[in-house]
Amino acid sequence: MSDPTLITAISIGVTFLFMLGVPVFLVIGYWVIGVSFVLGMPLQNIGGALGDVFTDGFALLAMPLFILTGDLINRSGIARRLSDFAYACLGWIRGGLAMAALGACGLFAAISGSNSATTATIGSMLHPEMIKGGYDARFSAATAAAGGTVGIIIPPSIIFIVYGFLLNLPISELFVAGIIPGALMVLAMMFAAFLICWRNGWGFLIPLSPLRVFKTAIGAWLGFFAIGLVLWGIYTGKFSPTEAAGVTVGFCVIVGFISLPLYKLMGGAKGRDVSEKKISEMLVVEGFSPLELPSITMRSAQITGILAPLIAVSVVMQQILSVLGAQEVIGNFVTSMGGYYAVLFTAMAIVFVCGMVLESLPVTIILAPILAPIAHSVGVEPVQFAVIFLVGASIGFVTPPYGLNLYVASGVTGVPYFKLLRYIVPYLVALLSVWVLVALVPSLSTALLPQR
Repeated sequence: MSDPTLITAISIGVTFLFMLGVPVFLVIGYWVIGVSFVLGMPLQNIGGALGDVFTDGFALLAMPLFILTGDLINRSGIARRLSDFAYACLGWIRGGLAMAALGACGLFAAISGSNSATTATIGSMLHPEMIKGGYDARFSAATAAAGGTVGIIIPPSIIFIVYGFLLNLPISELFVAGIIPGALMVLAMMFAAFLICWRNGWGFLIPLSPLRVFKTAIGAWLGFFAIGLVLWGIYTGKFSPTEAAGVTVGFCVIVGFISLPLYKLMGGAKGRDVSEKKISEMLVVEGFSPLELPSITMRSAQITGILAPLIAVSVVMQQILSVLGAQEVIGNFVTSMGGYYAVLFTAMAIVFVCGMVLESLPVTIILAPILAPIAHSVGVEPVQFAVIFLVGASIGFVTPPYGLNLYVASGVTGVPYFKLLRYIVPYLVALLSVWVLVALVPSLSTALLPQR
């Protein structure tokens, strides 16, 4: 059999395995190994890519730090305070807890800069609460997965940094350009959650209380401080995103250690409702002891251990596609479309399809240098196209068959992967609507930029 025939047969075979319920990582891994044999590529490429995940480039090195930041924020109680604030503002609306989870994802993304860390943290924290609050478990897990998509759009974003480096664009401008689209993504998903919950009658309502909003805002001050610290450090150039992750890790460790004795001294107790707590009590989070740090680190290592092989296999998949001539074919195809909207929407379609089977980093590395110059040649503003590109890449996190966020949400909530798919569809529709809007209205990406 010829190489194309063998590659086609392997592709059909792994697709069949996926339909049988084989984990996504194994499906992609089988395809990479099989095609590597056909093309005569050494399998040590996979091991080499895995070794490079944390050693080749600051962006990848930041990943485990971002994940650890998420777990520290969760264990210290900071994430809980952010979600309490969001729930106090939205709990009086049908589906308020689901909407609060999405809002908490937006706030957490501004600290972690990571889609997977956002999904893992918010999913593990709010999934049990949503089930207790009368929400379907599958919908709850899908909500966490969808909320995590804003992790690479709302600054700081490690993928924005990679994109800016590849295309020689000002990273600060990319960060600013992602603010409005990221906010629109959160709002669109909130609206979708409201419609789903209103239709199904899910969620217990709480009265809107200005006092509760005020107390939870006071309680969330450490979270707001962490967000401000990250954004200030990156925007002023005081530290890189990897350094920002390291700083927030140190900040969360110090806060956790100091807060625990103070919280106990003030008579704080876990499990009490916000209405039962004094304002002074809200100033200090629960914290954690030094003895808990190994278990927190171990959990982060487990999540990282899931993501690192996925990224490594995706990078090798990128290499295989390059050998097969995919880059040249894509470039010629998009160029042949001609015209502003034809080129733009063709590029978006390619990003969407590739995001279904690849992680955002390989998608960016493979496609951004190809598509960005073509889009610029027909009049698409480079910063706008960067936002369009990465919004599309973020949607890939919840688009089967790959759907990295679905994979992470399934892992932290225990809901099987395939049971999430039905409930992710409304969120996909909401995200795709925002994506098209961002493409059609350039000012959504450029309005906050200086001299625009």
